[in-house]
Order: sequence, then structure tokens, then C-alpha cells
Amino acid sequence: MRIVRTAATAAIITLALAACSQSPETPGASGSPTDTKVTVVTHDSFSVPDAVVADFEAATGIEVTFVAPGDAGALVNQLVLTKDAPLGDVAYGIDNTFASRALDAGVFVEYTSSAPAAADSAKYAIDGSKALTAIDFSDVCLNYDLAYFEDNSIAVPQTFDDLVKPEYKGLISVTNPATSSPGLAFLLATIAAKGDGWKDYWAQLAANDLRVTASWSDTYYTDFSAPNYGGSHPIVLSYASSPPSEVIDGKATTGTLLDTCFRQVEYVGVLDGAKHPEAAKQVVDWMLSDAFQSSLPENMYVYPVSTSAEIPAEWQQFAPLADAPFTLPASEIDANREQWIRDWTAVVAP
Repeated sequence: MRIVRTAATAAIITLALAACSQSPETPGASGSPTDTKVTVVTHDSFSVPDAVVADFEAATGIEVTFVAPGDAGALVNQLVLTKDAPLGDVAYGIDNTFASRALDAGVFVEYTSSAPAAADSAKYAIDGSKALTAIDFSDVCLNYDLAYFEDNSIAVPQTFDDLVKPEYKGLISVTNPATSSPGLAFLLATIAAKGDGWKDYWAQLAANDLRVTASWSDTYYTDFSAPNYGGSHPIVLSYASSPPSEVIDGKATTGTLLDTCFRQVEYVGVLDGAKHPEAAKQVVDWMLSDAFQSSLPENMYVYPVSTSAEIPAEWQQFAPLADAPFTLPASEIDANREQWIRDWTAVVAP
């Protein structure tokens, strides 16, 4: 916890300095800002090629600074806490598990992009709000080690019900929903799948020698028995987009249990009180551009919302999306998130 607090403090200082350094917006002849410094607040997994950023800056005269106070949960917390003195102009990385909290706090102002991909983005719009624009999505799912099941002549599980069977005892590692965004997404998947019976289901998982870690990296990089890692758990929580990274000599070594997926959607929005709101809107439009959208799979391992963006060939082969991923309304998640986590803790990690 000390490291987390220290990192967050440093990020806040950086953000404050960046905000203070921003100059007033100067309209150009066309009404668009020129030589404007815009701060984009995002999560710590944000990554976009320098060339994509440079092209946008050259085309618009907007200088972009990215600052990250932490993961998606920390991002939302900071945006809410600093609502009256926003940390930047635009925020990217709020997902559908936290979106309603930010919207209810009035963190964002409404903006509807006119970029060509806006129609694709609209498919993921949050009901009743025009303040957030969907940029990408991913399926949080259980991944499995192909060789383990082949070598041990055990059938690969397919459904949530399969996972509590005796033959899968001690084989599964997931992350804590109180400390991990994927962990929360997986909890939500089970709630969507099991309804009021979700706590009984988790009790069965726990009794089947379920392992729970604090972070996705602990579960994936340390626990996974896949060839690249050598842990002791052949079923771990990750993403449908993870298997392409585990291809060796053109052959898949891992797969995804597509009937266990929860769809996460990430959004961008113009912050209320932004110093450069018009430039911030251009950042939103840029994030819907083909250049930005096509950079997402290989840099942030998520799917672009744009149907015209390029998808790597290996994703088409090794990273299929779930046909029917589990979802829950953002408002329902926001209303119940903390109680669900407390209930989960009481059942699985008392």
C-alpha cells in the first residue's frame, strides 16, 4: 500500500504542475485551438505510439500531455475527488464498471463526436448520458493452458458450472475484485450468469481450492502454467486478447473459455471545468480516428470500437471475442459494486 500511495502522490504533483502550465486556449482562423497544451488524464496501462501522437499534434497544433494517477479505479477516484479543480482537460480509460460513479459526480460535460467512427462508438453508449464516448472494448475471460489438458487427458471446461467439478480442483487462479479491475469484471460475469445464486457459486469455487491473488500480473505471470511462465495453475483470469501473445512457432499454447467472459468498455470524456474544452473535444475525435483506433490492439491489447480499424491477423486467428459476453448495466454496477465486493469477501476471503 505504501508504494501505491507514493505513486499516486507523485502523479497528483505531476498533474498539478501540468495543469498550472497550461496556457489559455487561442482560437485559430478556423475556430480550432492552436499551440494549446492539453492534459489527458488516463490509467497507468495507457500506451499509444509516439508517431500517432506526433501526427495529431502536427495536424492540430495541440500539444498533448498524458498523466496517469493509477489503474481504472484510482483514475475515477481522483477525477471525483478533484472535480472542482480538474486534473486535466479530457480523461480516457473509465470503464463500464466505474462509469456511473463518474457520471453521477458530474465529472464530465456532454459531447457528441462527429468523427466517422462515432456511429460504431454509439453502440456502447451508456444509457441516459452523452458525456462519455466509447473508444475500445475487451472481454475479460478465463484463459487455459492447452498442453496441460492434453497431457493429463482432462477435458477443457467450458462453462461456469464446469469449474466447480472435482476434476478442476486446485487448477484455477483469479484476482481479487477489491484490488483488480479484471477481478471485478469476473465477479460481475458470475453475478450476471448466476443472479441471486452467485454467492453460493463462489462458495463452491472456494471449496474447489480456488486461488485468489491481488493482481492480474500475479495470476497471469506467476501462476499460469503456460509455457512462457511455468506456474502451477492451468486456468487463470485474463483477457480474450491474451492468447496471441502466447503463440510459439506459429502455434497457440493457450486458449480462452469464451463462456466466462465479461465485456469491458473504455470511454473518453471532456472534463467539466477543462481549461481547453474545444481542444479536448478534438482529442476525443482523434481517439476515434483510424490511426488511433488501429494502434489499440498491439499497444493496449484491446479491440477498437471502429469497424474500419485494422485488426492484427493473429488476433483474428487466436483472439476471438465471445459471441454472448456477460454484461450488466453501468447503473446497476454502480449501485451495487461495493456491497457485492463486501459479500464476495465474506464468502471467499473472510
